[in-house]
Amino acid sequence: MDIQQRMTAFALLGATWVMWLLIGLSVVSVAIMLERAYFFAVTRDDIDALRKELLDALRRGDLAAARKRMQSSRSFEASLVMAGLDSATDGPAAAAERIVGEEKIARLRMERNLAFLGTVGNNAPFVGLLGTVIGIIRAFHSLDESKGQVTAGLMMDIGEALVATAIGIMVAIPAVAAFNYGQRLIKARLSRGSALASDVVSHLLSTRHQEQSAAAE
Repeated sequence: MDIQQRMTAFALLGATWVMWLLIGLSVVSVAIMLERAYFFAVTRDDIDALRKELLDALRRGDLAAARKRMQSSRSFEASLVMAGLDSATDGPAAAAERIVGEEKIARLRMERNLAFLGTVGNNAPFVGLLGTVIGIIRAFHSLDESKGQVTAGLMMDIGEALVATAIGIMVAIPAVAAFNYGQRLIKARLSRGSALASDVVSHLLSTRHQEQSAAAE
């Protein structure tokens, strides 16, 4: 049996397994979407209020109060600020490096499982297309067996082919939308966190400058 005959025999098994695969991918994708939505919701904070309280504490030179406020927040923006505050005694440069490292860790935590959504979004239509190809092959086989007559089996095979493509697209669209939204949300949160952390570094630089000026006098 040559490769063409093997592929034909495989196609004649039907595309039902392709559709079940797509449904399984859809279920996993929805589970990831719900888990990420909950994760992002519980790590959210009022960033405007958080920054105001941070700046007030920094202006007073009360790093303990700033640290206490950041510890009370579950947001990733606060975790970046905490990285800077924890390295305050080591100087601005060390604090800036610690913030960069914390930002990378925060990105990895927020991007968890999003790659799966991107993969499903990019490839589900092709999986659906595979089901379509299998359905068309079966349709031609049914047409050949019926000597060119349109039969119920032929129409069923054509319908199966079209449904496979539709399911592939339906699985892909939500996955792509969730992946893109997650990436934009991560970018926004990291940008806000970097802005807050920059306030800490700026405060440390100002404090060091003032200390150096006082020592020079």
